[in-house]
Amino acid sequence: MERDTPIPPAAAAVVRDLRAAASAEKREVLSRFFRTGPGEYGEGDRFLGVMVPQIRAIAKAHAGAPPEAEDALLAAPWHEARECGLFLMVGRHARAGARERDAIHARYLAAAAAGHVDNWDLVDASAPELVGVHLLDRPRGLLYGLVRRPSLWENRIAIVATLAFIRRGDLDDAFRLSEVLLGHPHDLIHKAVGWMLRECGKRDPDRLRAFLAAHCGAMPRTTLRYAIERFLPDERRRWLAAPAGP
Repeated sequence: MERDTPIPPAAAAVVRDLRAAASAEKREVLSRFFRTGPGEYGEGDRFLGVMVPQIRAIAKAHAGAPPEAEDALLAAPWHEARECGLFLMVGRHARAGARERDAIHARYLAAAAAGHVDNWDLVDASAPELVGVHLLDRPRGLLYGLVRRPSLWENRIAIVATLAFIRRGDLDDAFRLSEVLLGHPHDLIHKAVGWMLRECGKRDPDRLRAFLAAHCGAMPRTTLRYAIERFLPDERRRWLAAPAGP
């Protein structure tokens, strides 16, 4: 793992399995796909060359790893190690009682603040469970703090976490956070907002239409296209004919 400090044996065992599954060809493909070049959103991220189904299988094989192994994996330089750590954490959260869930949630937020949950796939694989599910029956002010942070990834965690609420038919926070994020400069937030709006539209299409009517002119085109994907072609064309946002 190329760290100066020792790592827990359980985390080292995970990394060994990831290395055994790695492919140089896939490493090149993943490095391009996740935009790791200079100035790109994934600049400096490093890949072993392991695909998601393999990472999930390795996480399943190491489901008994202790929490300190998860933390070590999340601090690793390899993208796949961080993803495996998140899969382990999500699995632990699903099995845990209330007190342990609190601890897992806190560790996840600390990892995010430290910059370890640092690509869109890592956010999307973890935020609905480790933040959204955790807040289903709790106050949600945390999300309105995350959405104001300077970190692109914490911003994405805030909006993607609302997927857990949407699945319950609770759409209020998704719409409110989407409104806050309409002026966000990054395409990865435009896509995430559009995705959550589309999910809201599956449950309440008229409420989505009302939101679009109020905000279409200020909405990035990427967000709009994602939001209206499930509408019929004629309706999509009508929305797309509205004046463009920034």
